[in-house]
Amino acid sequence: MSDLELVGPVRHPRNASQDERGGIHDDATATGLGFRGGTIAGSIHLDQLPPLLVDVLGPAWFERGGVSLYFRHALTDGEPVRAVVGRPPTIAAADDVQVPVRMEQPDGGPLVAEGTASLGVPATASALRSRDLRDVDPTGLRILRLLAPGMPLGPFTYAADGDEQRDRIERGFMTEPLGWYTGPSPWGGPIAAPSTVVDLLSRPPTKALIGLIGKAVGLWGAMEIVHHRGPVLVDEPYEVRGQVVAVAETPQTEVLWYDTTAYDAAARPVATLRLMTRFMKASSSLYATAV
Repeated sequence: MSDLELVGPVRHPRNASQDERGGIHDDATATGLGFRGGTIAGSIHLDQLPPLLVDVLGPAWFERGGVSLYFRHALTDGEPVRAVVGRPPTIAAADDVQVPVRMEQPDGGPLVAEGTASLGVPATASALRSRDLRDVDPTGLRILRLLAPGMPLGPFTYAADGDEQRDRIERGFMTEPLGWYTGPSPWGGPIAAPSTVVDLLSRPPTKALIGLIGKAVGLWGAMEIVHHRGPVLVDEPYEVRGQVVAVAETPQTEVLWYDTTAYDAAARPVATLRLMTRFMKASSSLYATAV
């Protein structure tokens, strides 16, 4: 560690979805696919970052800031993790800056995630925007064979659920809850935590894609949220739309990347999500065998 980094406290995030049978957060399903147990959703890790980002980049991070993470190691329920955010040399109100970010286990444990956080429009692309997303011919895929880059997603009308966010906080499923998530904030009423922004921008397209994706277990492998005209307000309806960015594969997975954006009533972009999901080829085989 150095003076150029701000290190957060060690937290023990909970697996809020461990009772959802048949998915990667379920112990039985995850261990059957070679994981140590049901995995923590990546969006839960995002919630550990805002106190550090506000310290380093200011409250304006919720208005025009972003965070971009590629996940390296999946954690299970209660495992320790801490967030580390780099400090820029200087910050001015209009600065367009980007700093490194990582999530790590203490005492030399594995790197959980790494990437960037930003304020404004930095000159350098974010961690995920700088990745080479190499497409494959979708006709050679099994799970994602019906998807192709450019496929539209939406429009959907959806709202960030304030009651659900409050319930997660009350049940101890948010590692770093800010008072702004449930009470007054500098922008008036409660605002959406990063995990709630991910819910807003991922749930509608997920429901729309269910019928187009073959049976398989998916695991979020990367995510980026960017506020354009934030913050995202809870219980405020937004129009959500986007598109498939890339489909790819590795020896063990088929990979889907998509972007979605929430627009306000004046059709202005408020927040964007880039999400990558890995679908386990072995889980598709298990489903086929069961049938």
